[in-house]
Amino acid sequence: MPTFHPSGHRDPWARAQLPPVAEWPVLRLDGPYAYPERLNCATRLLDDALHEGHGDRVALVVPDGAGGWRELTYAALAAEVDALAHVLTAELGLVPGNRVLLRGFNGQWMSVAWLAVMKAGLVAVTTMPLLRSTELRVLLERAQCAAALCDSRLAAELQEAAAAQIPVHLWGTDGTEGLEARMARHRRPFSACDTASDDICLIAFTSGTTGVPKGCMHFHRDVMAMCDGFSAQVLRLTAADRCIGTPPFAFTFGLGGLLCFPLAARGSTVLLEKATPELLLEAIAATRATVSFTAPTFYRLMGLAIRKEPPQFLTASLRTTVSAGEALPDATRTLWREVTGIEMLDGIGATELIHIFIAAAGADVRPGAIGRAVPGYEVAVLDEALQPVPAGTVGRLAVRGPTGCRYLADPRQRSYVQDGWNLTGDAATMDADGYVFFKARTDDLIISAGYNIGAPEVEAAVMQHPAVAECAVVGVPDEERGQVVKAVVVLAAGHAPSDALATEIQDFVKRTIAPYKYPRVVAFTAALPKTDTGKLQRFRLKESA
Repeated sequence: MPTFHPSGHRDPWARAQLPPVAEWPVLRLDGPYAYPERLNCATRLLDDALHEGHGDRVALVVPDGAGGWRELTYAALAAEVDALAHVLTAELGLVPGNRVLLRGFNGQWMSVAWLAVMKAGLVAVTTMPLLRSTELRVLLERAQCAAALCDSRLAAELQEAAAAQIPVHLWGTDGTEGLEARMARHRRPFSACDTASDDICLIAFTSGTTGVPKGCMHFHRDVMAMCDGFSAQVLRLTAADRCIGTPPFAFTFGLGGLLCFPLAARGSTVLLEKATPELLLEAIAATRATVSFTAPTFYRLMGLAIRKEPPQFLTASLRTTVSAGEALPDATRTLWREVTGIEMLDGIGATELIHIFIAAAGADVRPGAIGRAVPGYEVAVLDEALQPVPAGTVGRLAVRGPTGCRYLADPRQRSYVQDGWNLTGDAATMDADGYVFFKARTDDLIISAGYNIGAPEVEAAVMQHPAVAECAVVGVPDEERGQVVKAVVVLAAGHAPSDALATEIQDFVKRTIAPYKYPRVVAFTAALPKTDTGKLQRFRLKESA
C-alpha cells in the first residue's frame, strides 16, 4: 500500500479527491523510478539544467511572426518562469495546491505558464484550445479551479464559462494588467515550492473518445517517470535532439513529447500553434528537427504530400518519428518508410498512465507488433477473470509500473483498476517474447456471426485502396449476424461516391484480409468525427448507426 509524504500544499483539496488507496493500481517505484520524498518537477526540468551549465542552450524554438524562427535559451525560459511564478503567488494570491486552468496554443507562453504553475506548487488543469464554454465550465467545476491563465485570443469562451466565478488572467493583451506587464515587475529568482514527490501537480482530462472525459490526477514524480521511462529508455533523447509535433499540451502525449521530454534531456523543442501536414513538414526542414510526435492520420497525409512533391519536403534531419493516440495502420507505416526511410516508432499510452508504456524502437521493432513493455512497466493479456491467456490469444491488455490511474472523484476508477492492474480498454495478443499486438479497443471488437473482428485491422485494409483518404470501421446491429462491419469512408481527391466504388472497396478488402472481415456496409462521408487531438471518436459513429 502506498503511503503519502507530507504535502507541500496549503490547499489540501486535490489530495482529498484521490480515490481510496485500496483502489489504486500496484506501483513499481524502484530503479530509475525511486524518487526522493521531496520533488518539484519544474526544478528537475529547468533549474537543474541551469546548475548543470546549460543556460545558454536553446530550449524553445517558436515562430517569430515574420516567417522565421526565434530561439529561447534555458536561462531566458527560466527567467520568464520565475517571473510568472512570482505573479501567481505574490499578485494573484494563489497558494500551493490551488488548481489553475491553462488555455492556449502550444508555444512560449503555454510553456512558461505550465512550468510556473509547477514551480509554484499549484495544480495545472490543461485544456484543449478548441473546447467551448459548456465543456470548459464542466472542467472548471470538476477541478474546483481558483484561477485561469489564458491566451487573449481564446478568452471569450473561457470568460463565458467562468462567469465571473473565478478570475481569468490573460497573456497577449498588450495591456497594463496583462500577465506580461505584471511579470516585468518581478525579474528575480523564484524558490520552487517544496512539494512532495506525490503531491498532485496535474489534472489531465481524457480526450473524450469514449464520451464523458475523466480527470486523471498525476504527481510530480509521474512527470519525471514519463521522462525517465519512454523518453530516456526507448526514444533515448539527448541534448542533441530537437522535438517537433502537433499534439497540444493538454494531451499528455504532447506535454511529454513537446515540453517535458526535451527539457529533461537538455534538448530543444519546436512549438507550433497550429499545423497542417505541409506546414509541419516545412517546419521540420527549417528547424532541423530530429524527433516528431503526431497521430497516424497526420503521418499518412504527410507521407502522401512527400510522395506527391518529394523535392519540396526535406526530412533528412529526422532520426525517429513517434506515432500514438490511435492504432497505426500498416499502410501508413509502410508509406512513411517508403518516402522517408524511417521506421515509425509506434506506442500505446494512456492519459491514465500519463504517457507511453508499450513501444519498440530500431532493431527492437517487430512486424505487426506495437512493441514491448517500456522498462519499469509490466504488461499482461488477461481474460475476464483477470487470469493470463495463452500466447497469441486475444484478451484484455493490463499494465502496471511507476505510474497508474487515479481518477478525480470518479466511480470509473473501479473498472479501470482491478486486482492491481490498469485495464486500458484495449484488446490485444502477446507473443512468447512479450511483444504486444493491438487488435482493437475492447468496445471496438465487432462480433459478427461468431467471429471476433478488430475494427483497426479492417480500417487498415480499406485505407490501402487508392481511392480512400480516411476510414473508420464500426459494428452495426444486424438481426441475422448480431453485428456487421460498417466502413465509413472519406474519399481522396478526384474520387466520387458510388455504389460501384463501394463494391470495389469491399472486393479489395476481401483480397487483402480474411473475407469474413470485409465491410458489408460502406458509407461515404466528407469528414470523420474526431477529438481536438485528432483521435477518432468511433462512439459518435456508433450512436449515429
